[in-house]
Amino acid sequence: MDTVLVTGATGTVGSALIPALRARGVAVRAMTRDPGRSVPGAETVVADLRDPESVATALKGVDAAFLNSPSAADAAAHQIRFADLARDAGVNRLVLLSQYAANADSPVRFLRWHAEVEEYVRKLGIDHTVLRPNLYLQALLAFSRTIAQGFIAAPIGDAAVSAIDTRDIADAAAVVLTDSGHTGRTYTLTGPRAVTHTEIAHALSVVAGRSVVFHDTSADQFSAALSGLLPPWQLDGLIEDYAHYARGEAAEVHPSVAELTGKPARDVTDFARDHADAFKAVR
Repeated sequence: MDTVLVTGATGTVGSALIPALRARGVAVRAMTRDPGRSVPGAETVVADLRDPESVATALKGVDAAFLNSPSAADAAAHQIRFADLARDAGVNRLVLLSQYAANADSPVRFLRWHAEVEEYVRKLGIDHTVLRPNLYLQALLAFSRTIAQGFIAAPIGDAAVSAIDTRDIADAAAVVLTDSGHTGRTYTLTGPRAVTHTEIAHALSVVAGRSVVFHDTSADQFSAALSGLLPPWQLDGLIEDYAHYARGEAAEVHPSVAELTGKPARDVTDFARDHADAFKAVR
């Protein structure tokens, strides 16, 4: 592949994917909605998934595309339209970032939406690969306020989740975007083990140099704490996500990261160590 378009280029996965692709000798076109932002190491193109004309322009001349959209109530529709535009533009390969356990019959709305897009892309007649990552470890960075107070809280009990470092998602994506042999494949991406939130809190304690504990909470308390910070549809979806985790449905460990990248997936202790400054700085 000569040129790869990366959507969500300034996000957690996209920003890690760009240097991973560059390291494999690929030119990167970084798609962003912000006209005032230039993405280092890439050709920056301004486009919005809500604006098909801008997306069609962004897709001109690229060989492969990485599709990851911002969380939105109509994200599935935007991703399906992007896939159509990619096919029409003659893109040779589409890599779709989905979600662990995507299923059309799931009680979790995000998993149903991802399953809908996966199914559409499979029938589209375009060379494609699906990546299904589990819970992002980098999501912990958003809990700095409570970590500063010495705790993390979630309605998950002692259920374990095979959470993944987003750098491993990016490294796996770079491989399937540039190497052959991945057409029509679906890869579930996880960390090297399933961890409880108590184990996560301990890993944060070690690098923060102070006690961080986990508090199990009810879904209602969790929802109330985040009310006003997230739109209602997103908050309701997050509650569904955590119910899914609490039922033990996200604990399986898959070897895909190591098999694709040739190196083991990062553990929560690796994540905590590499982001120690962020947690130490929170007082």
